[in-house]
Amino acid sequence: MTAATRRRGAAAIAGGIATLTLLAACSSDSPADESAVATAEPSPTQQTPTQEADTEVVAGCQVYAEYLGSQGASVSIFTSIQAPQQGLFEQSWSEFETCTGIDILYEGSDQFEAQLSTRIADGNAPDIAFIPRPSLLAELVAGGGPVPASEGTVSNADTYWNPAWKSYGTVDETFYAAPLGSHMNSFVWYSPKTFAANGYTIPATWDELWALSDLMVADGVVKPWCGGLESGSQTGWPSTDWLEEIMLRMFGGVVYDQWVNHELDFDSPQVTAAMDVLAGWMKNANYVNGGFGDVQTIATTAFQDAGGPILNGECGMLQQSSLYANSWGDLQVGATVGPDGDAYAFYIPVINDMVAPQPVVGDGEFVTAFADRPEVAAVQSYLSSAEFATSKVSLGTWVSANNGVPLETYAEGSIDKLSARYLTDMGGTFRFDASELMPAAVGAGAMLTEMTEWFAQGKPTAEVLQAIDAAWPVP
Repeated sequence: MTAATRRRGAAAIAGGIATLTLLAACSSDSPADESAVATAEPSPTQQTPTQEADTEVVAGCQVYAEYLGSQGASVSIFTSIQAPQQGLFEQSWSEFETCTGIDILYEGSDQFEAQLSTRIADGNAPDIAFIPRPSLLAELVAGGGPVPASEGTVSNADTYWNPAWKSYGTVDETFYAAPLGSHMNSFVWYSPKTFAANGYTIPATWDELWALSDLMVADGVVKPWCGGLESGSQTGWPSTDWLEEIMLRMFGGVVYDQWVNHELDFDSPQVTAAMDVLAGWMKNANYVNGGFGDVQTIATTAFQDAGGPILNGECGMLQQSSLYANSWGDLQVGATVGPDGDAYAFYIPVINDMVAPQPVVGDGEFVTAFADRPEVAAVQSYLSSAEFATSKVSLGTWVSANNGVPLETYAEGSIDKLSARYLTDMGGTFRFDASELMPAAVGAGAMLTEMTEWFAQGKPTAEVLQAIDAAWPVP
């Protein structure tokens, strides 16, 4: 189970046909073309392309012109993403299906990874799968499953995403998969009401973050930080997020990549220094664990419950991803998320912007094809486009790192819009969640258990880092 999976808590397409027609008319090469589009009156038989003329652009479908030619074909999609997102996905591409005549068959499963491997081995791979982590993509490529991305997908990835995203869809210098949805880890959650009542302001720098923490200690109103690591078999994963944020902010993307690839040992001076910073943050007895107890209680507090003391004024801040927005309503009935709500988030400030401008740690899914038929290439290309991303975002509760999506598509004051501001920054330093890039024995194994012991039992830092190194598979 990946971090993206374990953290996932829980309208018509914008503009409609009229908007699509207008956009197509505006992009025509001549006034004559514009006139033709404006005056065309589709007959009832022209609502979808015919098999005899399946490349004809039907009025209202101009935005889908490049995807025509596969009328009557179907494309299967297999994913771990299930209801309620399944219905929103199906709604988001309904016009694409109508205009192209391609039927998209969606299947979600909570046994996605195991079933995908079985299907590939049996020669029954889906046409497309939404892969939740780059390390799985690499494993699948090594087994000969995926096919290289379509030309349209390549073009869209180059145009609309921070270059780091394309690198995560690339294996052995071949690009296979463009990103789909995105999640941002680099947030600190807080109560706007508590901050306002006590005169606290959002910190803009790393030093200001710790000055604010010290001020909360001095005031004695709330304990600055709370946290929880308990997550069943995946207990410990929030601690890996905390370490990742520090590594990227202190040392930049190049060192972060070396760490992920084990070109930099866990017991290196850099990782040791990051652990020391983490100890001064989340193992500081003056700072944590607001509403629960001492530092050791972090190991036994469920991550879903960790934000509860923020709502009752016992804790000031919690580091968690954008996905934690789904938890507040479970912690308190009617709790609102927003700048003036019961809970909201701010960006974790930069430590060293000379090595890491606008650092962001996050994750997401990648659209991977297992067949090279024209209709599969068309669907993969469309799912990497700004048009699809805008359509899906307009339905709510979803974020894309595609910078072709207008920010106004997101609800004002939503955590999704705040996430998109950072995820779409082409000049920022984006890196994927490190634990999801590392071998499972490390990222989903030793790293979790050792970091938990570090909190729960006070295991020495050097021993923790050496044990994680020892778990790294021998090439």
